[in-house]
Amino acid sequence: MKLIRAFYLCLPVLVACNKAPVEPSIVESFMADPVAVARGRALFIGSCSGYCHKLTPEPGDALFLFDAQWKHGGSDQEIFDTVTNGVPDTRMIGFGTAFPEGDDDLWKIIAYLRVNQQAVN
Repeated sequence: MKLIRAFYLCLPVLVACNKAPVEPSIVESFMADPVAVARGRALFIGSCSGYCHKLTPEPGDALFLFDAQWKHGGSDQEIFDTVTNGVPDTRMIGFGTAFPEGDDDLWKIIAYLRVNQQAVN
C-alpha cells in the first residue's frame, strides 16, 4: 500500500519532467538576437518613427508604441496583423509584406518594440 501511495505522490513530478521544452516564438527568438533587434530598430526608424510613431512620448496623432498600451491588440500576432493590414479610417496604412525581408522584418520590428517597451505607471 505504501508503494502505491508513493507512486501516486511521485506521478505529477514524473509527468512534469517528461514535458518537452517549449520552443520560443519567432519574436522571442529575434529578441535574443542583437543583430535582429538592431535590424528591427533600423526598420522602425526608417518606416515608422520617421513618419508617425516616435521613439519618445510626444504629442501627436500616432500612438507611442513603447508603453505597451496597444489599442488594436497587444499580442505579437495582433501587432503583426495591425501593421500588415493597417487600421481603417486612420493614417495607419497596411504595410503588407513590403519590407525587404518580408515577414521576418516585421517580426524583427515587433521584437525591437518588445525589447524596448517601458513599464506603465
